[in-house]
Amino acid sequence: MSGRQNNKLPNNLPQLQNLIKRDPQSYVDEFLQQYRHYQSNLQIFKLQPDKPNKELAELVTFLSQIAHCYTQQLSMFPKELSELLMSYHTVIEPDLRMTLYTHIVTDIKNINAKHKNNKVNTVLQNFMYTMLRDSNPIAAKISLDVMVELYKRNIWNDAKTVNVITTACFSKVTKVCISMLFYLLDRYNKEGPSARDLMVRYSTGKKTSKNKKKLDKAMKVLKKHKKKKKAEVFNFSAIHLIHDSQDFSEKLLKQLESSKERFEVKIMMMELISRLVGIHELFLFNFYPFVQRFLQPHQREVTKILLCAAQASHQLVPPEIIEPVIMTIANNFVTDRNSGEVMTVGINAIKEVVGRCPLAITEDLLQDLAQYKTHKDKNVMMSARALIQLFRNLNPHMLHKKDRGKPTEASTDAKVKDYGELEAKDYIPGAEVLELEEEKKEGEEDEGQLLFQDLYTTLVTLRNIEKLHKKPKADKETRLATAMAGRTDRKDFVKKHSKLNPHASTSNKEKKKHKNFMMMRHSQNVRTKGKRSFREKQIALREALLKKRKQYK
Repeated sequence: MSGRQNNKLPNNLPQLQNLIKRDPQSYVDEFLQQYRHYQSNLQIFKLQPDKPNKELAELVTFLSQIAHCYTQQLSMFPKELSELLMSYHTVIEPDLRMTLYTHIVTDIKNINAKHKNNKVNTVLQNFMYTMLRDSNPIAAKISLDVMVELYKRNIWNDAKTVNVITTACFSKVTKVCISMLFYLLDRYNKEGPSARDLMVRYSTGKKTSKNKKKLDKAMKVLKKHKKKKKAEVFNFSAIHLIHDSQDFSEKLLKQLESSKERFEVKIMMMELISRLVGIHELFLFNFYPFVQRFLQPHQREVTKILLCAAQASHQLVPPEIIEPVIMTIANNFVTDRNSGEVMTVGINAIKEVVGRCPLAITEDLLQDLAQYKTHKDKNVMMSARALIQLFRNLNPHMLHKKDRGKPTEASTDAKVKDYGELEAKDYIPGAEVLELEEEKKEGEEDEGQLLFQDLYTTLVTLRNIEKLHKKPKADKETRLATAMAGRTDRKDFVKKHSKLNPHASTSNKEKKKHKNFMMMRHSQNVRTKGKRSFREKQIALREALLKKRKQYK
């Protein structure tokens, strides 16, 4: 009588693994047999390392699971695996590389799960810092990715880690440098659809219960993602943790001026420098003439360059440094020879710059820009009015009397501080509204808000520069391309009339449709059509409708 099919220990490794874990001493011979099998497969793999070996992978998994049962026989097994990876790392599959990367991050996360293990972290961090300076670009890139991932998970989020990994910005390897720029500019966090996008998406179709459930589910996921993404009070950006930001930005600017990288990389460097200057209020006077060279309407990614100019402006920069930048934007963008969109972008950029450095604009230039409040293009008109409204709050005396609006208590008390002037207060601005806020609770978005928030202390976004109040009309080529794109799928909605035999002739009924009317006017059907009774017409209409209904089923 033959044994059971599943009781084949030499081939059934999961069953043998289960039995060994229960009674290791009874299955020593079977274990040694599999261990010899593993050693022979290992020699075969070393002869052909690029060839897949599924059997070796199964044996390695089997031995890893039972290694604690035979510690003496498998004492060198971990060392063999590590040497194997070190010797043949060039032929490792991408999936295995990703698995190793994930395991490294997960292991360090588990070590610091309950509390931060500073002793282990110090050893691992020193090793990662060494790998970051390694001559092998792949090793440096992976070590940087590991440290960035651990920073995003709030495991290695101290200032020492940030200041060490920022040295990767000066790496000669482009991939490492770009990864560091992505990290400091927070480009890894891609924005998903907003609540408004979801509402628009699900409001276009039928109001069915299925669509309503889909919308509710999507809104729950979005709310959960926002709650998870919400930064804690003590969670600072990596840019805030840089120790010597002045020296770092100067070195980065020097590298940018002599860089031969792609234009996209240069733009990212300019964005990082502008953020450093704006956040830390640095003095980097050579940066403004460098940006000024690219302020032309035909320049590629000019809106991002305008964004850099706005972000690098702050109250401690001397007005005579920023004034040439504003004049360049006004002369190159805000002229009648340009289109309405170009003029709008220019006025928006000037508005963002002077909002952070009000002393940089002259009274004559401001009054000239205010004249565009009656421009025929609505976008230009609204941008000019926004600039007027800004100076009604900042310094209404720089505007024409007719543009100052109705005087209010805030506008009469408005005074632009001189360069370097500080305004010390013996009270907390906005504290008087605390009692009102207790009575009227704000929504979730307003929770944790500071007592006062200056509009121009936050980072400028690209939306502030590119803001258009009226959607521009599409030209003929764009409309034609949209129409042609919509016609590509129309074949799916057209009923296909196919013959059983493609070589067969058409029927007499089909031929009648294409005959000349003079040939058909004397036929019986045509002559008697006008003499039909009401009942005959009713029956003919009913049959025609039934026939049409069958065609579209």
